[in-house]
Parts: sequence; C-alpha cells; structure tokens
Amino acid sequence: MLIIFGYKPKVFGFSVYVEFGTNWGGLNLGGFFFVQNGASLSLKQHEYGHSFQNLWLGPLTPFLITIPSAVRYHYRRIKRKKGLRLKPYDSFWCEKWATDLGKKYYKS
Repeated sequence: MLIIFGYKPKVFGFSVYVEFGTNWGGLNLGGFFFVQNGASLSLKQHEYGHSFQNLWLGPLTPFLITIPSAVRYHYRRIKRKKGLRLKPYDSFWCEKWATDLGKKYYKS
C-alpha cells in the first residue's frame, strides 16, 4: 500500500521502515516502523529497539510501552511549544530501554 503512495520501504536489521514527513520522530508498529525523512541512525536504532520490546512483551506492549510513550510524546510537544524545559528523551524507562536495545542489536 505504501508503494502506491510513492513511499519506498527499506530494511533496518530485521525490520522494515518507511521515511516521510519532517520534525516528528518515529513510530513503531512491531516489525515495521516509520520515521521522519532523513532520520538519524540513532532514531532508527531507537525505533528498532521498540521492535524487540514488542516481541518480548507481546500483548502487554500497548499498556507498558505504546500508550505511555504516545502520551509522553504529546506532553513533551506541548511543553516545548510553551518554551518549557524538557528532561532528556531517554529519561523515561521504556525509551531508554528501546535506545539501548536498538544500539545493542544494530551496530553500524
């Protein structure tokens, strides 16, 4: 379906990903993830790390990773628009875990 709209899927480790848009980061859907155009290696590794969380946590993933991460993303976006100070992205346990897993399982 993505190919129909002109997006070319790429492979990253054992995952498939697509790049589109700007300034939004990424979104993981198990073995597939989406990232902004020109995504850095560290962003792709981070989203790849979420793939392992999905594998290991299975049906608990939405409650332990996806929903808290999405809520936090929007909370941070609101704080940033207000010019407020943000803690480092990886200060939240599931985000640090995703980053660590991505770096461990995908070495450049």
